[in-house]
Amino acid sequence: MLADEAAKVVRHSAAGPGYRFLVLCAPRIAAALVPGQFVHVKVPGLEASALRRPFSVFDADAESGEVTVMYKIVGRGTEALARVAEGDEVRVMGALGRGFPLTCKGAPLLVGGGYGVAPLHFLAKRMVRDAREGCGRPVLFVGGRTKDDLLAVDRFEALGVEVRTATNDGSAGVKGFVTAPLDETLAELRQSGERFELFTCGPDGLLKAVADRALAAGMPGWISMDRHMVCGVGACFACIQKIRMPNGDVSNARCCVNGPVFAAADIVWDG
Repeated sequence: MLADEAAKVVRHSAAGPGYRFLVLCAPRIAAALVPGQFVHVKVPGLEASALRRPFSVFDADAESGEVTVMYKIVGRGTEALARVAEGDEVRVMGALGRGFPLTCKGAPLLVGGGYGVAPLHFLAKRMVRDAREGCGRPVLFVGGRTKDDLLAVDRFEALGVEVRTATNDGSAGVKGFVTAPLDETLAELRQSGERFELFTCGPDGLLKAVADRALAAGMPGWISMDRHMVCGVGACFACIQKIRMPNGDVSNARCCVNGPVFAAADIVWDG
């Protein structure tokens, strides 16, 4: 169900250096959202711009009607959004796109980089809440350049999710890329013969690395593509991603309506 709501800002707080949590009261959208979907926010102060800004959903609660997004202050739009205060009203549209599957067979391994952890938090919360037979407890692998880029680790741990970290400079967790602790776990699972599924969101390099590992292991992988989804409804064709069709042909998919989550086996990577 797609809704366009005038949402009141419930809370607006720091999520880390240069990052913010924005909590909106949007009951119809909160009730419809599934992990991996996104919302489009019309930023106050930028009324001259007809285009809204897309944001991944960090959390949504149908009971309270609250929708939480995490964002990084990187340009004019997010700088204006950072000035929004509690009690202000913003227009928000959702639920948009296709999200992650909520069932899995085996161990769910969540892999995030930077604010790519946002939809993974919503996913982990649903998996923990709606634990199903055959689906283990999620484990989060999160990487960043420094410890300041490891976002919302405490929120995952509060859900009871095991968190394994890596930083490029070694300031927290393993020194290097997040694929290092991931590969250790994958080796353990292969040795024990345990099934797993991979779920990821972050920069393209990480997404391809995770997709490659899913395909090499013959296990499902679910990849949330980070594309500039300008209109959010498939009209502008600005968020094209090449995918492989069931008959083997390559086609252009629109991330905002056909994704942003795709099966690893379906993605055709450039280069």
